[in-house]
Amino acid sequence: MSRKQKETVSPQVASEAERIARSTQKPGQTKEQTRLIAKGIEKGIAEYKKREKAKARERDKARKRQIRAKTSVENSPAAEAESTHSAHPPLPWILLALSWAGFAAYLALF
Repeated sequence: MSRKQKETVSPQVASEAERIARSTQKPGQTKEQTRLIAKGIEKGIAEYKKREKAKARERDKARKRQIRAKTSVENSPAAEAESTHSAHPPLPWILLALSWAGFAAYLALF
């Protein structure tokens, strides 16, 4: 597609532009001038929609990149090792050592 291709506007946009052009019409303004104003408004609306669509596309790409980065970090071996350490706090190891110490003390007494 070339940049010079004519962009088509929806009938709703055209009627809205015409309504706005008529509401801002000055006394003595010709129909041709009003039509040109309406065309300018249509062009402005089309440009606004194009920019908003591009922004939405960029936001979507950024969101997808963020999701991919998050899942790749979660699936990396370093993250798995880190999650293993955080998933097993030292309390069970302390209890195991205390139980062995108690068992050793019991055997030493009897």
